[in-house]
Amino acid sequence: MPAFAVSARHGQLDGHGLEGFYRAGRRLVGRLRLRVGGVEPLPVQGRPAGADRVRFVGTVRTGAESGPDPAVVVERVRHAAGVERITLHSSATRVLRLTLEAELGTDLAELGAVAAGHDRREVPASVHESGLRWRPLPASADPGREPDTGPGDGGGAGTATADTARGGTAHAGGATGGGTRGTEANGGGGGGGGGAPGVGALVSAEPPPDDVIAAAGLLRWQLELAPGGSRSLELRIGTDQAGPRELPPVPWSPAAAAAGDDPGVAPLLDTALDDLRTLLLRDPAEPADLHLVAGVPWRCALAPADALWAARMLLPLGTRLAAGTLRAVARTWPAAPAAEAPGPGRLPGTLRDSGPHLPPAATGVEATLLFPAVLAEARRWGLPERDLDGLLPAAERCLAWLRAAADGRGYVPDPAPGGPYRCETQAHAHRAALLGAELLDACGRPGAAEWRQWAAGLRERFRADFWTDDVSGGRPAAALSPDGRPLTHLGSPAAHLLPAMADVLVGAPGPAAPAGPGPADATAPGDPAGHPAADSAPGLLDKAQTGQLARLLGGPALDSGWGLRSLGAAEPGFNPFGHRAGAVHVHETAAAVTGLFTAGYEKEAGALLRGLLDAAGHFGHRLPEMYAGDQRTAGGAPLPHPAACRPSAVAAAAAVHVLTALAGVVPDVPAGTVSARPPSTAPLGALQLTGWRLAGEPFAVRVSRLGLAVVEEAAPGLQLGS
Repeated sequence: MPAFAVSARHGQLDGHGLEGFYRAGRRLVGRLRLRVGGVEPLPVQGRPAGADRVRFVGTVRTGAESGPDPAVVVERVRHAAGVERITLHSSATRVLRLTLEAELGTDLAELGAVAAGHDRREVPASVHESGLRWRPLPASADPGREPDTGPGDGGGAGTATADTARGGTAHAGGATGGGTRGTEANGGGGGGGGGAPGVGALVSAEPPPDDVIAAAGLLRWQLELAPGGSRSLELRIGTDQAGPRELPPVPWSPAAAAAGDDPGVAPLLDTALDDLRTLLLRDPAEPADLHLVAGVPWRCALAPADALWAARMLLPLGTRLAAGTLRAVARTWPAAPAAEAPGPGRLPGTLRDSGPHLPPAATGVEATLLFPAVLAEARRWGLPERDLDGLLPAAERCLAWLRAAADGRGYVPDPAPGGPYRCETQAHAHRAALLGAELLDACGRPGAAEWRQWAAGLRERFRADFWTDDVSGGRPAAALSPDGRPLTHLGSPAAHLLPAMADVLVGAPGPAAPAGPGPADATAPGDPAGHPAADSAPGLLDKAQTGQLARLLGGPALDSGWGLRSLGAAEPGFNPFGHRAGAVHVHETAAAVTGLFTAGYEKEAGALLRGLLDAAGHFGHRLPEMYAGDQRTAGGAPLPHPAACRPSAVAAAAAVHVLTALAGVVPDVPAGTVSARPPSTAPLGALQLTGWRLAGEPFAVRVSRLGLAVVEEAAPGLQLGS
């Protein structure tokens, strides 16, 4: 697991709630308080300085001042990897002799125990070289100790920087009831592995302290500051069982960049890539394979559905992450299906809250249906054949599960068996069938025709059974109950019913243009806006139903002005802070934006996109996993959600996803083509994407203010498709 650190805005660690330095899912230091001359610095500022560090500034009056102004500034730069650099700056006109003290302590608690609010007492420290050491107490010697709770799908340590008062990391600063406003969390990618029960903590200092008092957990320096001078020292926090870990290499080009008329485009991408870098993790079973953890601070292990969503949205930056993620996810498959569940097994996953109207959903169902779709899309972006061949058996296993899971109604229950038939689950199943058929055809495997026939039948059934008519034009049911009754509440999951850019190529590809960089044909047959008609991209809804869904997604019940609500504001049980009862989920808003653009509904797509980018600006361009779904008002700002991960893999990856959609890039490397069909309205004005990857080579595209695209760089041999 990666490492992260959480503290209040003032920078002092008090050991309250989630505060502390974490590595491998264990709190190594929970208390770290500085005193200068016996006085704690007066907090002035605490803010992120990057995805893996945060900077705190305070002042101290020493008694040497002739007036009210403080003579000493205390700067602390905290790195998620476990390094804190402390610098004292003097503005005094004479030499200052000051005592600097660092008071430390820890309970060595597992993150899961902290999250559960278990009361843990601190363990005693001992002197170790130039610092302190803590070793865990035996359970019998710690009567207040609760059993450690492993992080599982949502635990461990995470990555990046957050500012909860402006929409920060989930739970930063609150262990038992959500986050405390005004907290900071920062993290950095690291090695792998969970926290072993016997892991202890070490703190070393450079320069070494003049005094070390183990009983008080105290390090003390006697410092002399010249007039206008500075003195720095560094604390390093780690475990007593592991040395430094090599950070995973970034699996995308450092040249990836975005620029354009909208000033928010460049910082949105830069911050997203910074976040994603810190969320990278090696698969312990095969360190060459990289994947993204879901987010900080709770979801820092491999969560298959989130990892696949993020890998899919990041395909425009290259296929290496997708290949590593698919292999890592495939390794999570149970060796044998459970005795009570005969037939092909699905990928594992936790249950996820679905709001007030539905029981929890199985993320393993979502991951199993995503797997073949992500593999097929990666192939279109240029996944090497050796990777495709190695992953095809796992994709076939997913399709076998889908065949077995679809019941007598022809729908996939979630959870299976016996759960409701969710609309988004049917959308994922439909795409898995179509893209799975594409894989089978490409690899010379049997069954492709049967899967296309099954998908056609699903479309026909879905359009009749899931669509409910009303005086406003109708709506798709959120789900069918096990007895077939439609559940008609409206929410963001309906966005998955829209066609994705990948669906454009499910039918026959268009004609190719001459090779080499040049203008891309921005007009598709039958649509002057440059997008296919809804029926040409075989989604689950017909053209009229897709148009009505677009109007609903763009209406005030679902569009909060900051993004798409997970439950409509007019629905019973709406709660703007409800995880699936009204909060805005960034990746589902991004899915709606790209789906609406693909289907040709640019007005609704542009409004959702504008809200998402404006929200990003309020969050310092570091979008959290979700935020409150309150209605936007003039001069207002989106409210941070106390349980949101920030950074979040799917939220950061959504930045790449929407920027690619704005350029309208549709690749088909196996067919030797790539097209760029941007929205004709150019909602963000001119846009340029460089450092993208297609067929393993650099790819760049520029969109004009008139909505015309020019491919400026592409792999040799690729043709420009219509």
